[in-house]
Amino acid sequence: MVSEFSDAFLLEAERHAAWGAAQLETLTAFVPDGPWTADLPSCTYRQGELEMRIAVLGTFDMEEQSWMWGWANPGLRGTEVVSLTEGVERYGRAHRIAELTEEVLDLSGFADPRRAAEMLAFTGMGVVRAPGYIGMPAGPGTQVYFLPDDPQIPRAALDPVALPRTLLTGASLIGHSARHAVAGYFDHHGMAQRTDGDRITADLPSGDSVDIDFDTAGRIAHVSLKVSP
Repeated sequence: MVSEFSDAFLLEAERHAAWGAAQLETLTAFVPDGPWTADLPSCTYRQGELEMRIAVLGTFDMEEQSWMWGWANPGLRGTEVVSLTEGVERYGRAHRIAELTEEVLDLSGFADPRRAAEMLAFTGMGVVRAPGYIGMPAGPGTQVYFLPDDPQIPRAALDPVALPRTLLTGASLIGHSARHAVAGYFDHHGMAQRTDGDRITADLPSGDSVDIDFDTAGRIAHVSLKVSP
C-alpha cells in the first residue's frame, strides 16, 4: 500500500495537465447526454446518439480502493479493446514509472483514493495521447474508464487569447511542477520552445510567440504574448 505517487509519476502527470484539462472540456462538450452502453469485443461505445470506438483504460474498485489497468485485466488481456492502453505499460517500462507498469495499485493509503484513480486515468490518457477519458459506473462499487479511440472526437485547439487561463488552470490541477505543465502543453501541440532561466518561450502557429515567466517558487508569474509586426 502506498499513500502518495512517486515523483516520476507526478512529473509525467504534470506534462499532460494543461493539455488534458482543455481536452477533457472539449470531449465533454462533444459527447451528448444520455444512457450508455459498451460492447467490448467490438470496441464500441454508445451514448445518446453518438457511437465511437473505445479502449478500456482501467477500472477502480471502490470497495477495495484499488486500480487495475485495462491491459492487466485477465478477461481482456491481449484483446483488441486494450491494444491502445498496452501503450501505457510500454511507456512506463521505458521511463521507469512504476505506477504505469504495476497491474493493480492499492490506493487505500491515499487521502482520496477516488482522486488518485482519476489521476491514473488522466495520466494514462496523456501517455497514449487519447482525446480524453470517460469514467462510468460498471456495477456496484466499480468504475470503468474508457479512452476514445476514434478520429471523430475533436481535439482542443490552441487559443492564444485563452492561453493564460489554460496554462494557469492546468498548472493548478496537480501543483507539482508548473514548468512541466507548461512544457508539456506545448509538446502536445507540437510547438517549438526554449528555456532561458525562469522563462519558457514558445513559438505559436501564427508566427507570434509567448513568454511564460516563473517566480522563485516555480509558479507561473506571468504569461505574455508577443505579436509579430
